Amino acid sequence: MKAQDLQFTQLLQGAKQFIIPIFQRPYSWEIAHCEQLWHDILRAGSHAELDSHFIGSAVYIPEAETSAAISRWLVIDGQQRITTLSLLLLALKRRLESEGVETPVSAAEVEDYFLLNRYGKGEQRYKMLLTKSDKDTLIALLDGKALPETASHRIRENFDFFSGKLASANLGVVYTGIQKLMIVDVRLQQGIDNPQMIFESMNSTGKALTQADLIRNYVLMGLPHEQQTRLYEDYWRPMEKLFGAENYTSYFDEFMRFFLVIHTRNHRTRKDEVYSEFKTYSLDQKVEPLLASLLEFARYYCAMALGKEQDAELARAFQDIRELRADVCYPMLMEVYHDYTRQLLDKKDFNQILLLVESYVFRRAICDIPTNSQRQTFATFCRQLKKDRYLESVKAVFMLLPSYRRFPGDEEFRRQLQIRNLYKFNRRSYWLRRFENFGRKERVMVQDYTIEHIMPQNDHLSAAWRQSLGSDWERVHAQYLHTLGNLTLTGYNAEYSDRPFAEKRDMKGGFAQSPLKLNEGLGSCADWNEQAIVKRAEHLATHALDIWQAPALADDLLAAYREKNPQVESLYTLEDHPNLASGPMRELFERFRKEVLGLDECVHEEFLKLYVAYKAETNFVDVVPQAKRLRLTLNMPFPDIDDPRHKCRDVTNTGRWGNGCVEVALEQQEDLPYVMGLVRQALERQLGEDDEEAAAA
Repeated sequence: MKAQDLQFTQLLQGAKQFIIPIFQRPYSWEIAHCEQLWHDILRAGSHAELDSHFIGSAVYIPEAETSAAISRWLVIDGQQRITTLSLLLLALKRRLESEGVETPVSAAEVEDYFLLNRYGKGEQRYKMLLTKSDKDTLIALLDGKALPETASHRIRENFDFFSGKLASANLGVVYTGIQKLMIVDVRLQQGIDNPQMIFESMNSTGKALTQADLIRNYVLMGLPHEQQTRLYEDYWRPMEKLFGAENYTSYFDEFMRFFLVIHTRNHRTRKDEVYSEFKTYSLDQKVEPLLASLLEFARYYCAMALGKEQDAELARAFQDIRELRADVCYPMLMEVYHDYTRQLLDKKDFNQILLLVESYVFRRAICDIPTNSQRQTFATFCRQLKKDRYLESVKAVFMLLPSYRRFPGDEEFRRQLQIRNLYKFNRRSYWLRRFENFGRKERVMVQDYTIEHIMPQNDHLSAAWRQSLGSDWERVHAQYLHTLGNLTLTGYNAEYSDRPFAEKRDMKGGFAQSPLKLNEGLGSCADWNEQAIVKRAEHLATHALDIWQAPALADDLLAAYREKNPQVESLYTLEDHPNLASGPMRELFERFRKEVLGLDECVHEEFLKLYVAYKAETNFVDVVPQAKRLRLTLNMPFPDIDDPRHKCRDVTNTGRWGNGCVEVALEQQEDLPYVMGLVRQALERQLGEDDEEAAAA
């Protein structure tokens, strides 16, 4: 690598051509950037005491195959500055060509020194070649031809900006200012310097590169220019088009994280770690098959997450999952979609799997089960499948999930659906739409309606409503207002207002005339009270079991899956631990386990051969039962434990068995409250890390 201070104008002089590699970002400087550059040039040109003005760096590497007559350089960093100043110089050349202008330099000199190679043939005439529409637009401007229909907005706008400024500027000051611009000129040596590493370090400040930018450059940068262009046009550009300009920026990093979850099985990869994870993963991959795989899985992701699915039935299923905001399931579903394209399952079974995933996520949300385990559940789901019996094994895996990851059963779901506050549920439009359109071929546009409280929200109910609800009307109103039985859809929300139920039912457009399925039965209801609300809720909740179905398999078939999956269920019980099954530690252990299981809904218990584990995402406390005490190992660093009584022991690197670095003994019930305070620290640390990972993801 050779680095030196250099006048910017010297950078462009000579028989040379700067090429922006196909994988680089498009030209993106905005008017504000040009305004600042223009101000800096005028200041430098107006003040004789200013010898120079530094504008950044230009990093470039020779093309593998280049003409001896015209050297060709691939720009690694600095394309925005070089392009912008080329536009300014072109605008200056045009202004110098005008009659009556006092010229500090001739138009021909600007063209020969900075814009064109006099003896270059074809594209080698131009000192700079951009990418895609930027390239065609700049060439048209240089040649004085009409701009293409798909002209680059930024190129055209910034050229017009400089042309406008030059119309009334002192050209001598401008040209003097341009000559004072200085850069750090960094020439890399082919086969010696690593352009990707230099690119990363040069872009560690300023506008952050996305993970997508880094990955694209990493894959393509070291290849010959022709191969870069082909691979970009065959694979990367189709991905960009698939996502669309706005979605590519917003969603590509998430897609890459899910791609890595599928292919590395590491579900803990954060969005800001995608690039480093990808570099590790790609070490053993050949470039073209890797890009082909990325494009293939991008199609699956865009079908699900961005509504690009062409099959109407699958598109509806993906829409339901999007409305649930269940993106944690995408790694699993992308892999299932891949198997679907390989014909390992047919469309009917694929759709059934989508419905089961939807049901699983919605039922857990209704039952208010913590979501912090779902990323791992879906990330590891496909490892447990028997792909020759695809749908069957999906059902089995769902049915055999442990309690904290469980697929809520019909009774739990039906009960919670009736009592849950569904008005403030953050997926309100989703469940209303699913209720209304289930089984319909002619779908109702639920977004055209508003949600209606049959018993009104008004805290000051009218005398008619108080009479309808009975003497205990305040309790009934508070208990059932936002629940399933009292909510429906209407296009007459303003007309209904707080009218008595009989008027809402019988008026023009009232419940009796409503074509909506959600309003069936309201027209024949004599009055609206606690009994009517409960009856309607029970009816709808029963109907919900058909909409959000639970998986079902014969008992003997499920038992066979359980036997083949030792992770599903512990093979040990309390009776396998003599010190817990009977004796003085039994009562202490029972009190301890009750306290631990009560810490959080996500906590679950697992009996193993030598110890009992309590887990949220992973073990946070292990219990080794001994004759006269319970030996506890807390899964956290010893320096982090808050232990004012100094009951804990540091077992870091001691070879002592246990999933953690903190050991404490529980010998008597009087110590239980203090020990539980220690245990709670280990749990909160784990849940806090999961929350941080979820936020980062």
